[in-house]
Amino acid sequence: MTDNEILSSYVGSFVDELVRSGVKQAVISPGSRSTPIAMIMAEHPSLNVWVHVDERSAGFFALGIAKAHKEPVALLCSSGTAGANYYPAVIEAAQSKVPLIILTADRPHELRDNGAPQAINQINLFGDYPKWFMEMSLPDSSSDLTRYIRTAASRASSVSSDAPAGPVHLNFPFRDPLIPDLSYPSLFSNGREENEPWVSVPEQVRVLKEEGIQQYADRLAGQKGIIVVGPQENEELASPVFSLANALGYPVLADPLSNCRRTDEPLLVESYDAFLRGEVNPDLYPDVILRFGAMPVSKAYMLFVKQLRDPRSIVVDEAGWRDPTLFSTDMLSVSPVQFANALHSAVQGVDHNNFQWIEKWQEMNAKTLDVLTSVDTEELFEGHVFSELSGMMRSDELLFVGNSMPIRDLDNFFYPVDLSPKVMGNRGANGIDGIVSTALGASTAFPFSVLVIGDLSFYHDMNGLLLAKLHQLNLTVIVVNNDGGGIFSFLPQREQETHFEQLFGTPLGLDYEHVASLYDASFDRVTNWEDFRSAFITSRKIKGLSIIEVPTERDTNLSLHREVFAKVKHIAKGVS
Repeated sequence: MTDNEILSSYVGSFVDELVRSGVKQAVISPGSRSTPIAMIMAEHPSLNVWVHVDERSAGFFALGIAKAHKEPVALLCSSGTAGANYYPAVIEAAQSKVPLIILTADRPHELRDNGAPQAINQINLFGDYPKWFMEMSLPDSSSDLTRYIRTAASRASSVSSDAPAGPVHLNFPFRDPLIPDLSYPSLFSNGREENEPWVSVPEQVRVLKEEGIQQYADRLAGQKGIIVVGPQENEELASPVFSLANALGYPVLADPLSNCRRTDEPLLVESYDAFLRGEVNPDLYPDVILRFGAMPVSKAYMLFVKQLRDPRSIVVDEAGWRDPTLFSTDMLSVSPVQFANALHSAVQGVDHNNFQWIEKWQEMNAKTLDVLTSVDTEELFEGHVFSELSGMMRSDELLFVGNSMPIRDLDNFFYPVDLSPKVMGNRGANGIDGIVSTALGASTAFPFSVLVIGDLSFYHDMNGLLLAKLHQLNLTVIVVNNDGGGIFSFLPQREQETHFEQLFGTPLGLDYEHVASLYDASFDRVTNWEDFRSAFITSRKIKGLSIIEVPTERDTNLSLHREVFAKVKHIAKGVS
C-alpha cells in the first residue's frame, strides 16, 4: 500500500467506526494537521458536520449538541494551541457529565520539542478531566491496524457515554502528506459492509441489590422526609420520583434544571429557594433527605441543610460524589430511575401518616408562590423576564439560561401554568463562558429556542453567534443588560465603594445593536413589558437569530429583589 492508501484506510476506518458506534455529529475547527480526519468526516454520508473557526466556541457548541441530543459528539482541531482553546468546554463536559470525543491532530514524534511550528506538548493536554486519553499510533501498513483503530473509535464512544458520561481525548499524530484519497475503494467499509460496530458495548446500569432496597424502605417509611432533585438530564426520572414521593408522603423540592418541575404534581415544592432564606421554621426540619442528581442551584437550600440537626442524607447520583455540604450519610452510585422504581415498590402500602408534614410544606409553597407570581412593577425588573416567559413558552421548546443572576431568577420567577419547556444550563463549572455557543448547539434539537443571558456573559461568547448566521439556527437571545456584573450587587463586595465599579461592576458600555447587525440578527431594545411581549412574539416568526435587549439598572434591581424576598420572609413567619 502507498502512504496515501495507508492514511486513507486508517482514518476512514476510524471515522466509520465512530458512526457505527453512535456518533452522528462532528464539530470541526479548521486547520492543516487535522486535514485527513476533517476531509473524511465531511465525506462520510451518515455524519453531520459543523465547521466553526473559533475553537473555544466550537467546543461549547459541541457540548450543547451532546447535551440536547444525549449522544456523544466528535470535536476535531489541528495541532498546537488550537486544542488548548477547547479546555473550558472539556472542563464543563467533565463536571456536567456530557459525552464529548475530543480529537486533536498533532505533529509526528520527530517534530516535537524541537521548535517545529504549531507543536506543543499535547499528551494529556486536558489533565485529568477526560475519562480516558490515548496517544494514537501513526498510520502504517500493519495487518492489525484496522482492528486497532476501529476498537479505539468504539471505545471512545462507549467510554464517553457510559455513566457517568464525560469527555475522552484521542491525540492523532500525522506525517505529510496530509491529503487522503476520498476515492479509495474501501474508505469506510474496509472489508466489512454491514453497519454493526466491530465492537458492541451494551448499556450497563448499576443497581442496588434487593436487600439493600428493603433496608432503605425500612429507614424511610414513616419518617418526616423530603425528596430533593437537583440538576440532572434524565427526563424519565420525574414519574418514578413523584410516585415514590406519594408513597412516602414526602414533598419534592425540584431544581429548575431537574426535569422534575411538573405543574400537575401536588407534592411539588418549587419556591423553596425563596422561603428557605434566613431563619426557617423548625417545623419544616426533615429527619431524612433523599436527593437525586447534583446539588441544587439554590444557596438558600444549602444553608438550610447546614442548619439541620443531623438528618439522614441519602444521595442517589450515578454521576459521582457530588456533595459540597459534606453532610451526606449515604452515597449511592446507582441508576436513579431504577432505585426510585424499586424503592417505590418496596414502600407501597406503608402507612406514612405524614399528612400534617406535607401540608406545612404545601402551605408555605403556595403562599410564597402568591408573592413571587404577583410582582407588579412598571420597572424592567430582571426576575420578571422569567415571569413573562412562563406564560409564553411551549412544552416542545428550549429555554437555556445563563449563570450568575439569570439562573437564580429562573429558580424564583419561572413558574409555567401548563407544561414547562425543556430547561437547560451549564451548571458543571458554573462559568459564564461559552453559554451562547452551548445554547446554539442545544437549539439544533428544538424547533424554537430561547437563551436568557447577562450582558457580560453575552459579550464573553459573541463569536459563538457565527453559526447562527451561517446555518440560520433558530435562537432568541434575551440579553439582560445591567451594564456589568449585576450579581456582585447582591454580594458583600457591594459595600467596597472605592473599587466596586472598577473590579466588580465592570461596566462595558457596549451597544449590542451593532452585534445584531454583524450577525444578521433582528434586534429589539425594549422599554416596557408590552414591548417585550411584542418583540418575543415577533421573534417566533423569524427564522434565524433574534436579539432582545432588556436594559435594567443594577441598584433598582437589587431593591426590587430585596422587596420581594422581604414579603416572603414576612409571610413565612405566619406559617405555623
